[in-house]
Amino acid sequence: MQTIIFTDATSTVSNKDRGLNYGDGFFTTAKVHNGEVEHWLLHCARLIECAARLGFDELDISALTQAVNDYIQSVSLGVLKIVVTRGEGGRGYALPEQPQTTILLSQLAFPAHYNQQALQGVKLAVSPIKLASQPLLAGLKTLNRLEQVMIKRAMEAQTCDDVLVCDYQNNVIEASAANIFAIDNGRVVSPNLQNCGIKGVYLQSLCGKLEIEFIDITLPELLQMDAVYLCNSLMAIVPVIAIADTEFDLTTSLKLLHGLLAKESAC
Repeated sequence: MQTIIFTDATSTVSNKDRGLNYGDGFFTTAKVHNGEVEHWLLHCARLIECAARLGFDELDISALTQAVNDYIQSVSLGVLKIVVTRGEGGRGYALPEQPQTTILLSQLAFPAHYNQQALQGVKLAVSPIKLASQPLLAGLKTLNRLEQVMIKRAMEAQTCDDVLVCDYQNNVIEASAANIFAIDNGRVVSPNLQNCGIKGVYLQSLCGKLEIEFIDITLPELLQMDAVYLCNSLMAIVPVIAIADTEFDLTTSLKLLHGLLAKESAC
């Protein structure tokens, strides 16, 4: 069974909910434009994969889609967050005998600064926090986001728009809340995410338009590439104009990106 809750000022979540107590759940965050969720099918695919890999009951995507459509039909521009938990029950970490999936739907304001960043680019620092390797959970947007909380906390002491995050093997993985890809002599490359990190919905959508190679990338290698970009479902694509002391030319980055996308659109 699944219960859908539309969050508002009067909504409450049980203090016994497994998402609250153990992070036993997952989520996705989507852009809403003119009453429609952008990349909805890819967001559904993410939710389905998370449910399957974490051993949740199968989600009723049809019912969820109808609830979402009703919920956002009057939204011209905003953000939809979908949080899925295993509900209540179970002794300690043990699973409930009859889990009741709980789905929380929330509407949030759209971050206005993303439009400006897409035009002006962003400056990245290198985070002192590194991501641990856990292939069992790699790629899943679970409710266990303490690494990202620590990354954002450390970022408060850094002068930057966002940070570049590596793993303990010093491979580049992602930004604080976005994927990374780069153009290198005409190739489009993105970090290997087999052991940690999340292959976001927007990056998934780009894979349907561009030939992207997922490879191990060290920071020195990334700094030698022609252009670097961040992407996620809300910001779309934002050029990187600096990583630490290394600068990237904004005009060149935008020209390379537009040329690449135009070339693929013509195919």
